[in-house]
Amino acid sequence: MKDISCKLLVIGAGPGGYVCAIRAGQLGIDTVIVEAGKPGGTCLNVGCIPSKALIHAADEFEKIVQMADGNSPLGISVTAPALDLARTLSWKDGIVSRLNSGVSSLLKKAGVKSVRGWARFRDGKTVEVDTETGTQVIRAETIVIATGSAPVELPFLPFGGRVISSTEALSLSEVPQRLAVVGGGYIGLELGTAFAKMGAKVTIVEALPRVLAQYDAELTRPVVKRLAALGVEVMAGVKAKGLSEEGDALLIETSEGEDARVAADKILVTVGRRPVTEGWGLDEIDLDMAGRFIKIDRQCRTSMRGIFAIGDVTGEPMLAHRAMAQGEMVAEIVAGHKRDWDKRAIPAVCFTDPELVAAGLSPDEAKALGGDIKIGQFPFAANGRAMTKLGEDGFVRVVARADNHLVLGIQAVGQGVSELSAAFGLALEMGARLEDIAGTIHAHPTQGEGFQEAALKALGHALHI
Repeated sequence: MKDISCKLLVIGAGPGGYVCAIRAGQLGIDTVIVEAGKPGGTCLNVGCIPSKALIHAADEFEKIVQMADGNSPLGISVTAPALDLARTLSWKDGIVSRLNSGVSSLLKKAGVKSVRGWARFRDGKTVEVDTETGTQVIRAETIVIATGSAPVELPFLPFGGRVISSTEALSLSEVPQRLAVVGGGYIGLELGTAFAKMGAKVTIVEALPRVLAQYDAELTRPVVKRLAALGVEVMAGVKAKGLSEEGDALLIETSEGEDARVAADKILVTVGRRPVTEGWGLDEIDLDMAGRFIKIDRQCRTSMRGIFAIGDVTGEPMLAHRAMAQGEMVAEIVAGHKRDWDKRAIPAVCFTDPELVAAGLSPDEAKALGGDIKIGQFPFAANGRAMTKLGEDGFVRVVARADNHLVLGIQAVGQGVSELSAAFGLALEMGARLEDIAGTIHAHPTQGEGFQEAALKALGHALHI
């Protein structure tokens, strides 16, 4: 097989990798991208997109179940609701397939050459790819590592059989009657909530004192309340220990130190993700590491000249949009543009019920910097649009400096608040002050009005509370 030479080689076609390759192609850089699986990586194929499809289907089914029970305040009633999970998964897979094709088309449009197979470094300028037709050698002036991450496997709960990762959870042939979720982070709660709505008896097992510990307790309170309403049992301060001999239960240690069992047909392990740093020849090159991750500077350069790294393999936050932004920046740096990583905030969204959004600093983080702060919080119970959507439980919160009113952080919990993340991120990136947000006319009736009202509240003159 004839060797390939190029200016830029991207290893991994996940969100960071394919965006990097597309932007490089647009800038006229001779680019090759290597991917062992389908384009789009974890996010598109077994993560962000299919999970949101399943979550949406679960939301719709739960609404119909409420109507069948005569509990809908909208006065709508139906009979005999049923869920055909096979059709649901077919719909979900159709979305993924369309997006796969879309990414492939965009790469082709940008003039990027795609190579299907597993890449492994020979040296800092050369990789070999195991393809279906043999070994392909690729030499490049610059290489971008975008190998992503994979679910963490617990040694006492190895994946297989009844023990599954988020990947298998998105392809189950039927809804399990009893689902134990090990890990109360955003992945566990998103999927646990969805399966509860589809009829599963869900138990969340979390070793920390509370679920969603990366968010402050006030922000997560509506989510915990909703979990209880859905019949989800949350066991915090509890450690998973393994699978029972019969394989029908999760063994746990309670907060009192006692052994117990959680009956389960499936055990979903969601205790985090690890960077994929093995299997592609890291030992053949000499990269400095930051713990488990590849160490990078503000331009995503590694310790070896001509090698960049982006996305999950470089550390937290492991978010697709962070990887995309890094990929775009690196492509422009390779093209000779002056770029630097100077992000004030990377919004994080948790697609629970209700949804959570956090951008910038939380109140506690802002206080830790020293100096006085102002906090403005506006409840969706006073927002007309939220009320018409039965989404009164939640709020928008703005955190700002007390002296000059510079906005430091914005958080929200509520139905559909993920769509406010763009406004939150923009406000922080533009260096908005409370007066800027308060003085911007927000359309009525929308939940976005809560953002304006939170800023007004911080200034001391909210209009609707």
